Amino acid sequence: MNAAVIVDVVRTPSGKGKPGGALSETHPATLLATVLAALVERTGVDPALVDDVIAGCVSQSGEQALNVGRTALLAAGFPESVPATTIDRQCGSSQQAVHFAAQGVMAGAYDVAIACGVESMSRVPMFSNAQGAEPQAPLAARYPKGLVQQGISAELIAARWGLERGELDEFSARSHELAAATAAAGGFDGELVPVALDGRAFTVDETVRAGTTAEGLAALRPAFRTDEAAARFPEAAWRITPGNSSPLTDGASAALIVSERKARELGLRMRARVRAFSVVGSDPFLMLTGVVPATERALARAGLGIGEIDAFEVNEAFAPVPLMWQRETGADLARVNPRGGAIALGHPLGASGTRLLATLVGHLEATGARYGLQTMCEGGGMANATIVERI
Repeated sequence: MNAAVIVDVVRTPSGKGKPGGALSETHPATLLATVLAALVERTGVDPALVDDVIAGCVSQSGEQALNVGRTALLAAGFPESVPATTIDRQCGSSQQAVHFAAQGVMAGAYDVAIACGVESMSRVPMFSNAQGAEPQAPLAARYPKGLVQQGISAELIAARWGLERGELDEFSARSHELAAATAAAGGFDGELVPVALDGRAFTVDETVRAGTTAEGLAALRPAFRTDEAAARFPEAAWRITPGNSSPLTDGASAALIVSERKARELGLRMRARVRAFSVVGSDPFLMLTGVVPATERALARAGLGIGEIDAFEVNEAFAPVPLMWQRETGADLARVNPRGGAIALGHPLGASGTRLLATLVGHLEATGARYGLQTMCEGGGMANATIVERI
């Protein structure tokens, strides 16, 4: 089997995903083209050698419709001979793109592939691709009580695992503190690709709020409590707020994944090796718990124990997710999201998987660590996990 290696992985800075956000005037295909062009420039790879571009995107409507991956690679100046496809595994879309690219390399179907993702939540709002439709109507017979949105799932997880409001807010403040400290020390510089904005370059994560405290977050009101929800879920204590949730975000990210043989042939610097991966389904009602079995399956496939992993990236869709995951796996919390997570750095849905990978690989290199694991909860009750080894 061919080994799949990561030659480079980059991302744009995170922009607030609302009108007036730093990236809100930039077309999503332009965002994705920016990171695709950066991969070629940074690595010197001839884009004509790319066998496929696999792009993650969740809201595939409006400006993100009609295979935004293909639009972006053409906008980036890639040869017309390079194909692309756009996939949707909800929040894990670009992490799944990494899996598909690595699988293609391992199987010998690809020599050179790009896994990437984009989401402009300011220009293509979440759920805009479901307007006027009832996409889950066929599930009514199997789930007569109905399914819920992710915020309610996060509330139910917090209640079931006994995660108090103060604990959630402290973890969220930690995310901003770590991200701000990393940014100040230049720790993100190697993964960030500037975005051109009217003659200037956007270079910093707009979503990070230095100076955030648990005390400040405690003043925020619950985001998902309604009279109807309170009556339906009496067990919920209504602890989820905008402060302990990931913000709406614009951004793009991309990874160049090559067979080890091809990397040596082309003289490319190899940054990390893909050691193992998994994808699982989980309860679509709780929805966000699949990160636990996904982690367990990836570790088993890699032949590693949780204590052998040097750093974890567990997507902070909501603070209960990484905290629940940590309790179930027994991982050292100090190794979880050591550069901050999505609560600070943002969660541009389809771009988040390769964004986590960029941060994880950068952290392994900066610390001289060997193994990293990233995992992502996903809408509809799914999760991906990926283990990489620094080269």
